[in-house]
Amino acid sequence: MLRSLRFQRSLQSSVIHRKNPHFNNTLETLSSSPTTKTPPINLIRQFSSSSPPPPTPPPLSATPSTSSELRKYLGYSALLLSCAVATYYSFPFPENAKHKKAQLFRYAPIPDDLHTVVNWSGTHEVQTRVFLQPESLEELEKIVKDADEKKQKIRPVGSGLSPNGIGLARGGMVNLALMDKVLEVDKEKKTVRVQAGIRVQQLVDVVKDHGITLQNFASIREQQIGGIVQVGAHGTGAKLPPIDEQVISMKLVTPGKGTIEISKDKNPELFYLARCGLGAFGVVAEVTLQCVERQELVEHTFVSNLTEIKKKHKKLLNDNKHVKYLYIPYTDTVVVVTCNPVSKWKGPPKFKPKYSLDEALQPVRDLYKESLQKYKRQPNENDSKVSDLTFTELRDKLLSIDPLNKDHVKKINEAESEFWKRSEGFRVGWSDEILGFDCGGQQWVSETCFPAGTLSKPNMKDLKFIEEVMELIEKEEIPAPSPIEQRWSASSKSLMSPASSESNDDIFSWVGIIMYLPTSDARQRKQITEEFFHYRHLTQTRFWNQYSAFEHWAKIEVPKDKNELAALQERLRARFPVDAFNKARKELDPNRILSNAMVEKMFPIEDNAT
Repeated sequence: MLRSLRFQRSLQSSVIHRKNPHFNNTLETLSSSPTTKTPPINLIRQFSSSSPPPPTPPPLSATPSTSSELRKYLGYSALLLSCAVATYYSFPFPENAKHKKAQLFRYAPIPDDLHTVVNWSGTHEVQTRVFLQPESLEELEKIVKDADEKKQKIRPVGSGLSPNGIGLARGGMVNLALMDKVLEVDKEKKTVRVQAGIRVQQLVDVVKDHGITLQNFASIREQQIGGIVQVGAHGTGAKLPPIDEQVISMKLVTPGKGTIEISKDKNPELFYLARCGLGAFGVVAEVTLQCVERQELVEHTFVSNLTEIKKKHKKLLNDNKHVKYLYIPYTDTVVVVTCNPVSKWKGPPKFKPKYSLDEALQPVRDLYKESLQKYKRQPNENDSKVSDLTFTELRDKLLSIDPLNKDHVKKINEAESEFWKRSEGFRVGWSDEILGFDCGGQQWVSETCFPAGTLSKPNMKDLKFIEEVMELIEKEEIPAPSPIEQRWSASSKSLMSPASSESNDDIFSWVGIIMYLPTSDARQRKQITEEFFHYRHLTQTRFWNQYSAFEHWAKIEVPKDKNELAALQERLRARFPVDAFNKARKELDPNRILSNAMVEKMFPIEDNAT
């Protein structure tokens, strides 16, 4: 095979090729390898203004210039062929491949042991070769011990539902999905001891046979108990604390001190620090939870406005076990949802809805059809019929048409407002059936927690915060979809909880802003992401310090800018016991195998640990 060629170029050809550095580099690379010498090709021509016209060329076969041109093209062909061969053999393929087929932008096959882990919102993704799933406490202890000896990262990750991917780590992860058993139920004390990998819905399904359930629920039931506790998740109800307050004891598998059990009585200082510990102290293996008696609840949904809410706000917080407000940007609609135990004397309310579900959905369906015509879109053949779509599915479909057009989003919000007006009424069911909430599809979300006074004396800053956010949206013409969700909780004794407080009377408001990612188009998702972070940045710079607001640990986004990161670290240090947090990390996880880049950036430790 002809592997390389060497050309002796004339002055003229050198000038031509010097204009193409890529061509020169290619030739130089080729000429540097061993070659078979060939006679130089003479391409030199005489140039003179006084020279007579060139003689008539001889026949084609005898023309020297034609022969040189032929050799030149043969050389180019050989060069092209050698490049093709080199490219072909540079792509490795599995031995069992039937055909060697090149794939665009794929320079090597993905290894079989490479795991791709994506959070539920599709906003964060990592690839790792270490993804471990122990089936017992003994296996988990061995994994942690071996990883610590090798200084191998094994970040604890739950169900991957955190919008910010706080459990993800490229270095390696450990997941307890196979450790999902209920270990003990004490019906009299209303407590349950479980392995930390059990999901909320699994737990509830088991303990309901014993007449007990969890005190409160977050919006989604697919979280693992270990994860939902460690990030300080919450439900709603000004008299009910975040979910970490339901934990009365924990078993941690730590790299530094092995397996330890902590509770209010055993090492209480560490217990209150680690109960909402972001997975930084040890892998939560077992959790004992304080439950409550299982009750039927009456959910009441009605539509109001901010002016009326201000008049009734204190009463709504005090009179309802669970309450939340859903604000719809560019409208004055506030959807109020309350939940309370069914009265033993009156029983469930007798109520006949004014509209059927189909009638409630009709304004949203009509807007979808109008938007398809306006934007000249055709429904995908694989899509469900419009009549089969739920409200949140319809909203995603509508937003996907033009997600950043403020006027389009405004129309969607108006249609949603009408949907809720037609959905007023009551619903009766068990707490584990009623307290959930359909959050919609993939999304970016920022949720902040800030003090709102006490239950007896709400300071009304929670409603003032919302007023300012709504004014900001309209002034800046942000294409903000619905809802802006506002919930409340009592305080928590967990030192790292955003609702941490020494006073039992304090209440905290939790407010979430959102932008959906209703499309798989990478360009469009990037544009939505940029718009969301602009939206978030505006609320951050204008309101967070003013209201002492701090983001939910599962929704905080760590900035890339050094100055912004330094400002975040300073804010966290002012609110939380960062020194105590880092001291415990150094004792329990000296090689920091349980942390990831997010934890390290928020809580840097200046030492020589890996």
